[in-house]
Amino acid sequence: MAISLHDVHKSFGDFKAVDGVSLEVPEGSLSALLGPSGSGKSTLLRLIAGLEQPDHGEIAIGGDPALAVPPQRRGIGFVFQHYAAFKHMTVRDNVAFGLSVRRRPKAEIRERVDELLGIVGLSGYADRYPSQLSGGQRQRMALARALAVKPRVLLLDEPFGALDANVRAELRSWLRGLHDDLGVTTLIVTHDQEEAMEVADQVVIMRAGRVEQAGAPREVYRRPANDWVMGFLGPVSRIGASLVRPHEVSLSLEPEDDAVEAMVSRVIHLGSQVRVELELAGGGEAHAQLTPEQADELELGRSDIVYLRAPAAAVALSV
Repeated sequence: MAISLHDVHKSFGDFKAVDGVSLEVPEGSLSALLGPSGSGKSTLLRLIAGLEQPDHGEIAIGGDPALAVPPQRRGIGFVFQHYAAFKHMTVRDNVAFGLSVRRRPKAEIRERVDELLGIVGLSGYADRYPSQLSGGQRQRMALARALAVKPRVLLLDEPFGALDANVRAELRSWLRGLHDDLGVTTLIVTHDQEEAMEVADQVVIMRAGRVEQAGAPREVYRRPANDWVMGFLGPVSRIGASLVRPHEVSLSLEPEDDAVEAMVSRVIHLGSQVRVELELAGGGEAHAQLTPEQADELELGRSDIVYLRAPAAAVALSV
């Protein structure tokens, strides 16, 4: 089911958590709300779920107005960052909880739970307790529990935030595959740019309660709406009147027209790439990304003087 928001506002006292957000989440898509802490991402998710009520605006799910519908009747599965597992229940009973409170037949519950445990890769863990699972396994259990009631919409609030980097990478790849298999309209909140760009069909970038830009990952990366969006999506350097990303910066040991002088402050070798941190002669910092072959050719070391140029296609942006 598609999710539609029009001019949605929510304040807590004098703080505007959501400030006039209009947004379309297409049916069957996986969209990501991306932004720094305090940008309104989680509040927006809670408004869609019905856990908060907006001060103004409209929210529709599947084309039907949602504001008068209580949370339990909106057809939403919600997954929190910290699992919210029932510690005294087995994995099977945790996943079955939503079906049990709806008084579904026991045979139906068992069949549905077995199906979901197979989907999320926990078939052999049905009789364990949450404390006997790893963090990644507990989050898979939480997703299975949210999916048990066959929600129209799946909302995930920083679901992998408490996990280490390797497990996060594994689970976001798994989530993308799960979404492709099930096709449930999904909205995930994250502050991790890489996570959003990897899993989402649509990335919605928020700042101070507003949507700065929404679009496909490649679109927002290649055509950022302003300086802030470009900088938020990764390190940038200002060379002359242009903002450029590290891989777009060209380095030379000889002065060139329109080149900016800089001093190397650090060279970091990271497998297939080399990051060069620079101090600009006129003040400020810049970053360049080279291949190992390029770095070997330049033979850069700390305090070396180099000259930076932005690509001809670089365009100066404005906030």
